[in-house]
Amino acid sequence: MTDAAAVTPANMKNPIHLLAFGLGSGLAPKAPGTFGTLAALPVWWLLLQGMPSLPYIGVLLAGFAFGVVICEITSRDMGVHDHGGIVWDEWIGVWITLLWLPSGGSLVTDLAWLAYGFVLFRFFDIIKPWPIKWLDQKVHGGFGIMIDDVIAGIFGLIVLQLTVYFIV
Repeated sequence: MTDAAAVTPANMKNPIHLLAFGLGSGLAPKAPGTFGTLAALPVWWLLLQGMPSLPYIGVLLAGFAFGVVICEITSRDMGVHDHGGIVWDEWIGVWITLLWLPSGGSLVTDLAWLAYGFVLFRFFDIIKPWPIKWLDQKVHGGFGIMIDDVIAGIFGLIVLQLTVYFIV
């Protein structure tokens, strides 16, 4: 079954599928992971930006655990492992990259850092350096769907923080 064949309007009436598909952002016909990641940014801006580290990490852990469940259910219901439109994993992954995003004091600077974090996460999610590619290929189920994006998010976080350390 192809990714496109697995999605029907009825699927999006199921709240679990709707969340797994990033509130529908994963339904983009081209580059659903990129569009899903873009959709995660305003949610991050409204809910997580400026949140202290401990509660932020709590949200990430809860979002990861929740994602394992909803991605597993949605993948199973659609009969496709890691359907391209399942983007909850991208949401958590990019939120990891943005964990300690610096605030530059101006909207333009903040948006530039946000864009940089987005690009870093997408780079690692698309290129899939080791161990991301290995995890993507070898670990299945909801955990497998989530874990490669978590590692891509951690890689993005590391590069972003190194940039902050050496440039700012």
